Amino acid sequence: MSVRDEIHSQIVGGLVNGTSPINIPEELFGSFPYGATNTCRSGDLIVSAGDAGKLQKASDFPSKNAKQVADVIVERAGLQ
Repeated sequence: MSVRDEIHSQIVGGLVNGTSPINIPEELFGSFPYGATNTCRSGDLIVSAGDAGKLQKASDFPSKNAKQVADVIVERAGLQ
């Protein structure tokens, strides 16, 4: 599995119990089990929800679901 796919999968998994749609960034952080400190790991790469949230723009909200959130984050992070 690529780094991109692994991080994407972890983001979706971390948001599995969150509510959709996610209307504002604060709801995004609140949807992760450990809030902004929640981390995704792939090899030596560690990405916190807080770091990933910095890649989001106001125009990204509302997000329909966890997959849409993960798509935006991995794309903007340039993960391969």
